[in-house]
Amino acid sequence: MKRRTAVFAVLALISALTLAPPATADLKASPNAVVVWDLNAQTAIWDVAQQAPPQVAGRGFAMVSGAVYDAVNAIAGTPYQPYLVAPRASGRESVDAAVGTAAYRVLEAIFPAQRQRLRVQYNEWLAGIPDGPAKRGGVRVGAKAATAMIDARKGDGAFDPRLWTTGTKPGEYRPTPPGFENTGAWVGFLKPFAIPDATMFRTPGPPPVTSHAYTRDFDEVKRLGSATSEVRTADQTDAALWWHDRRSVSWGMKRDLAVTQGLGVLETARFYALADFTGTDGAIACANDKEFWHFWRPITAIHAAGTDGNPDTTPDPGWTPLVVTPPNPDYPSGHTCRTAAQMTGYAHFFGRDDVPFSAYSADSGSTRHFRGFSQATAEVVEARIWAGIHFRSADVDGTTLGTAVGHHITEHHLQPRR
Repeated sequence: MKRRTAVFAVLALISALTLAPPATADLKASPNAVVVWDLNAQTAIWDVAQQAPPQVAGRGFAMVSGAVYDAVNAIAGTPYQPYLVAPRASGRESVDAAVGTAAYRVLEAIFPAQRQRLRVQYNEWLAGIPDGPAKRGGVRVGAKAATAMIDARKGDGAFDPRLWTTGTKPGEYRPTPPGFENTGAWVGFLKPFAIPDATMFRTPGPPPVTSHAYTRDFDEVKRLGSATSEVRTADQTDAALWWHDRRSVSWGMKRDLAVTQGLGVLETARFYALADFTGTDGAIACANDKEFWHFWRPITAIHAAGTDGNPDTTPDPGWTPLVVTPPNPDYPSGHTCRTAAQMTGYAHFFGRDDVPFSAYSADSGSTRHFRGFSQATAEVVEARIWAGIHFRSADVDGTTLGTAVGHHITEHHLQPRR
């Protein structure tokens, strides 16, 4: 039997999984194919394609997770609502073959330049599955689920060359240093995965630049978010760097939860689909709201405070944030939108908030631990201020938007059918 590429590198992680009672004997397969192919997706999306912004990478993860979920759910007898399709299945198909095929076909469609590398990876995966009707059946089910996903995402608006609205009036967004880029506005107009309309979660908007609320937010981020802040603590700095990890520590969070909570293959597939739909649609709704309000970032506001019409804000032309400001408007915060949406989904999935989890960040070189989902959401609100890239109003209202997205998706998608 050939070694499966990337599998043995994560066996120590995956072997900790204890599988839930399966609908078929094949669901006892180990290692957990869903976890393995999610890692393979991360390699394709992040390591090779270098889709660094989480809101951009989210589309690929959601496509893979949705197709994998539909394939596994069908083999299990469709105990949950299908996302797009429920391919015909007897329950005797190989789940490993179905998961690998669904993920591979989706990734190949998204990244044609990686076709050869992905094909080698897929062939090595299939080589570890005994030949026979179960294997062929799993390949068939996975292929049908992937085709449905690929067809559903054609013309979805991805990577459209749309620019963010900019302006020169106080409060209006303008590109930020060091790159002064204006890219990624298409995310706000991408076809959502599970919400009907990206505009249905509109926030109240940022406070006027002459208001007391704005002055409070301005002073807070200026003091705590500076690269040279003398009042930000070491733990706050660690949290700011940890949450800013461009590999998105949320990927690590969902894997940690799958492992520590002993999710079976079917439940992992459902959990991952829920995680990626809530996170991605949270990002889509958030980006749409960002474009609607096109509010300036703290670095712009602090540099231009002498012209904002607010006598209580003081400019500092040399001020820089702890981390590089992302190339999109401030309000609302994309990270709090995505995190709140996912944590709301997680609490629904597990039926409670107080589920402990953790994840490691290479950027901060640390692992952060959480007692529950609401604690993580509360920390990311503060972390984006400590990083110097968001006003508090952007973070708080981002959590409101994300929570609403999370509730909508969990109430309308992937529900038990019996």
